[in-house]
Amino acid sequence: MTDTDASEHDEGYDVARYLRIRRASGPDLAPDGTLAFRMDTTGTAQVWTVDEPGGWPTQRTFYDEPVSFLDWSPERRELAFGMDQGGDERQQLYRLNPDTGRVHEWTATPDAKHRWGGWSHDGERFAFASNRRAGDVFDVYVQPRGGGPEDAELVHEGDGWLSVLGWSPDDDRLLVHRAHASFDHDLYVLDLETGAFEHLTPHDGEARFGSAQWGPDGEAVYAVTDHDRDLLRLARLDLADGSLETVVADEEWNVDGVTVDEDTGRVVYSRNVDGYTETTVGEFADPTTIETLAEPSLPRGVAGGVSFADDGEQFATWVSGRTVNTNVFLVDATTGETERWTHAGTAGVPPETFVEPELVHYPTFDERDIPGFFSTPGDETGELPVVVDVHGGPEAQRRPSFAGVKQYLLSQGYAVFEPNVRGSSGYGRAYSHLDDVDKRMDSVADLAAAADWLAEHPSVDPDRIAVMGGSYGGFMVLSALTEYPERWAAGVDVVGIANFVTFLENTGDWRRELREAEYGSLEEDREFLESISPINHVENVQAPLFVLHGENDPRVPVSEAEQIVAELDDRDVPVRKLIFEDEGHGFSKLENQIEAYRAVVGFLDEHV
Repeated sequence: MTDTDASEHDEGYDVARYLRIRRASGPDLAPDGTLAFRMDTTGTAQVWTVDEPGGWPTQRTFYDEPVSFLDWSPERRELAFGMDQGGDERQQLYRLNPDTGRVHEWTATPDAKHRWGGWSHDGERFAFASNRRAGDVFDVYVQPRGGGPEDAELVHEGDGWLSVLGWSPDDDRLLVHRAHASFDHDLYVLDLETGAFEHLTPHDGEARFGSAQWGPDGEAVYAVTDHDRDLLRLARLDLADGSLETVVADEEWNVDGVTVDEDTGRVVYSRNVDGYTETTVGEFADPTTIETLAEPSLPRGVAGGVSFADDGEQFATWVSGRTVNTNVFLVDATTGETERWTHAGTAGVPPETFVEPELVHYPTFDERDIPGFFSTPGDETGELPVVVDVHGGPEAQRRPSFAGVKQYLLSQGYAVFEPNVRGSSGYGRAYSHLDDVDKRMDSVADLAAAADWLAEHPSVDPDRIAVMGGSYGGFMVLSALTEYPERWAAGVDVVGIANFVTFLENTGDWRRELREAEYGSLEEDREFLESISPINHVENVQAPLFVLHGENDPRVPVSEAEQIVAELDDRDVPVRKLIFEDEGHGFSKLENQIEAYRAVVGFLDEHV
């Protein structure tokens, strides 16, 4: 009898069974039609391939650490992939021959981060951005496919957070993205012969330029941008005159992603409609007009990672929904017909037992309506305990993708509520800025309003409302417990911020400028940052708290967990700590996930 079987009983499956529900994502189609993807069958995401829909997949990498991305060569049967060590986020780059299993180590600079920038069209070179020269800035490099770390050529010295987005159709230029803040970006073109670094997007104020890529002729760039408007739209940036023309805009929702096939002019773009992805397929009738083709018949949920086949007739994409675990589908670009190619399993848990959430809106202190997803057990009646699950970011959004732990909680009689408080992305720039710097605590007030709304709901026990969150969501948990202690029965803080001052002092050098743009700067806002840090209000905590963290976290250092636990240890409040030595900002290894969430569930069962 396995450990999972031993703990299963008449009330359902153990949380470990739900954590063993697999996901297949990150698809990429090779020139010969082979689909490569990442799947976590072994407990961490590895490279797998499959040749036909529903075919038996072949595992191609065999590491303890998860693979972070993969990308087929355009000319050879080989692919690039990335991997860090122990969650330190210092990604290294590798080349894999999937048929022999041989791996060539490209970067081998473990103290630096490496961001993949794509293959040249002839497959002879690749580009990447790295902070190997200076920890707080990223430079652009080009390296031959057969070379090692000593062969990387520094082609541009950066002075900020740079990423390479791809090679021009004739391979003489690179498209480069710079992030000044989460909602302020710029695009550049780097001429590899002259070294010229042309600024494409000068602007006043803030503007995002995301999902950017070369147009088919190399004379323009397509990107989603909120330049001069609140919502993201799909636009064409002409490289000759710098004009920015709208291609697709929506008056209510963000156009949040685009993929262009250079050879055929076919295009796939997506809208984020209240968290759900709506995918549109078309082809360019002219440079700023898309002629729409058939609507893809994809499952409802969240989708992304589009990869066109070599002839542009099909594309691969992953889909994840609350009742559909993450898998890869191939879509016929003309007819919209869809076929599931991967069969990441549900570990024997019947999919028909998975619960679809209800999209709700609740009022908050300033009469604004806050969106959220509310899930209740299908066969439960009476007043239920609730776990309020807060996303990180804060410039993120809770979307209806598959989540095994939530389905487990629902199977055990918990309701789950997931608010998108002010500051969340997906609802326009203005909404995302409602929690900036001195307005930080307004988002915590939204969380308190969620608890008030739940307390009045006929299905909820008002005395059994717990709050759980990770990263920035962990800060929200700690602030909820310190600012509104009477509303909560328990709290679970995963890799969360306890003290904004020590967090900004100790976070990775490459992140500090971006985070100060959101939270406030150490130089100018230190007093305010201290005033809102939960560590300085621990005397208010009444509810039991469970704190989990990864020892190698480069974003929110483990010292944030240590200090909040140390403060609460001296007070008459139950507090528990669990630190994983081989994890970073979250838990990527199955055995650690099982240990973590078994402990979380036990904690909730005891206190809620």
